[in-house]
Formats: sequence, C-alpha cells, structure tokens
Amino acid sequence: MPLITEDADIREILAQTRRVAVVGLSSNESRPSFGVAKALMDEGYGIVPVNPNEDKVLGENAFTDLSHITGMVDVVDVFRRPEHVPQIVDACIERGVRTLWLQEGVVHQAAAEKAAAAGIDVVMDRCMLKEYRRLLG
Repeated sequence: MPLITEDADIREILAQTRRVAVVGLSSNESRPSFGVAKALMDEGYGIVPVNPNEDKVLGENAFTDLSHITGMVDVVDVFRRPEHVPQIVDACIERGVRTLWLQEGVVHQAAAEKAAAAGIDVVMDRCMLKEYRRLLG
C-alpha cells in the first residue's frame, strides 16, 4: 500500500475521521501543535493529546503514549521530530491504527513504508489542518 498522496484519498480520510490522537500536542499556545489541534477541534474533531509532559490540553486529558489511550482513534497525527517516528509507527501497528498522519516537516521514509506495509494509510509531510481547509473547508 503506497503513501496517500491523492486529494480524493486525503478527502476521504478527513471526512471519515472523528477522533485524532495528536502526538506531541503541547499546551503552549504558540506551538503549531496547539493551533492545529484547536482548529481541528473547532471543526468538530475529537482531540486526544499524547504527550508525557502534559496533564491536560484543550480541556482533554493527555496520555503519556499511544498505548495508554482508551477507546479508538481514527488518525494518529504526529508533531514530533522524524527520529521519533519509528517508535510511533510500532505503537500504531500494535494499536491497529487505521491512519498515520505525519505533519509538515515530519518525514521518515522507512517508518512510513513499514506502517504502509502493515496496512496503515500514511499521509506524510502535510498539515492536517491545511488539507482539511483545502479539501473540506
């Protein structure tokens, strides 16, 4: 399964998504993760903060890592440096995550290929909010 690059496929992912785990979500309002997560929340998405250094972000309880999240998530949206992606991919495979979204500047080809080989849709080096506004907004 290739990386997801076609607008129709990205539009479908965005339309079917209800709950997004945001890995690296910070409570610091000046961080891109905060702005994107808040805007996605304002568009009706459920946000699940994943950051071991946070207790709550945007009024939602934060989880230390993906393995501790209760309930299903549709998309894992990653705001971490590329060197952290392989570990995140392993957690996504363990959880049976459907879609891994690597934000702009987060590129790890080998990890993305591993996720795709495990049946996970992978969107890489794109901002989820920008794509939402472009395709559905």
